[in-house]
Amino acid sequence: MLTRLLSAFSAVYLLITPAVAQITVVATTGMIADTARAIGGDHVDVRALMGPGVDPHAYRQTRSDIVAMTRADLVLWHGLYLEAQMEEFFEDLGRRRIVVAVAEALPRNLLLAHEDYDNRFDPHVWMDPDLWRHVAAEIRDALAEVDPENAAFYLASAESFLIELDTVSAYAREALASVPEDSRVLLTAHDAFNYFGQAYGFEVLGIQGISTESEAGLVRIAELVDLLVARNIRAVFVESSVSDRNIRALIEGAAARGHEVRIGGELFSDAMGEPGSYEGTYIGMIDHNVTIITRSLGGDAPERGMSGQLSAGM
Repeated sequence: MLTRLLSAFSAVYLLITPAVAQITVVATTGMIADTARAIGGDHVDVRALMGPGVDPHAYRQTRSDIVAMTRADLVLWHGLYLEAQMEEFFEDLGRRRIVVAVAEALPRNLLLAHEDYDNRFDPHVWMDPDLWRHVAAEIRDALAEVDPENAAFYLASAESFLIELDTVSAYAREALASVPEDSRVLLTAHDAFNYFGQAYGFEVLGIQGISTESEAGLVRIAELVDLLVARNIRAVFVESSVSDRNIRALIEGAAARGHEVRIGGELFSDAMGEPGSYEGTYIGMIDHNVTIITRSLGGDAPERGMSGQLSAGM
């Protein structure tokens, strides 16, 4: 009898208790969306426009994207010319909705300039968790501005997320330091890893520039083949959001010179892993990249990453 009464009371309570009001957030990249979810918790309903394997440099908003953003309480985009095809749209939308370019908050002295782009900076700041702290703080402040009643919650959640960033940053430093110094060369499809290289002491080489919109010519590929042979580089990396065509051309070019090069693994550069997976979170993305790079270049890292959560058979 008591059990039935408690069940009935619970049912009535659920009917009369209003659901927690959520603010709707639209984020461009998965990295921004995951950070917003980590900080916002149950107070936010977050939609990411760009899923796994999507290249933000070339992405253009769809009709459904436009509808979602014009109805959202908050729109978060990266900035620093990452979403190059959408900048004009965001400028216009910002006159009607709250729109925040979260990476534009980073101090300019922490950003890397690029010789190919006058007065612009390398946008791939998520490759260094210490830099991503600035982005997390900007997302925290944007949520608090839109939803001031829950500002204290966002502040506490952001502090917890910053601790996670510190943890993965410490793991990255320890693991990557185990890679022999003469092997600390990271060659990938495009220049997405310069902040990674700066943070962890790696020489970074990309076939394409910082935007995947730039083309890799035959001369560039020939130059990199020469470098692979001259420096005895044995591993290169493909990216989940960029075609592996140029990487394959490099490997074939080196083979023609009698030098064997293998693919060290697939890295997440401009997009994360599948939704619902550990690699589909920002922390998991960094853990994956650090672990793959470390193990492929002769360093010491656990096969399943810093906390044993990486997918098996990487």
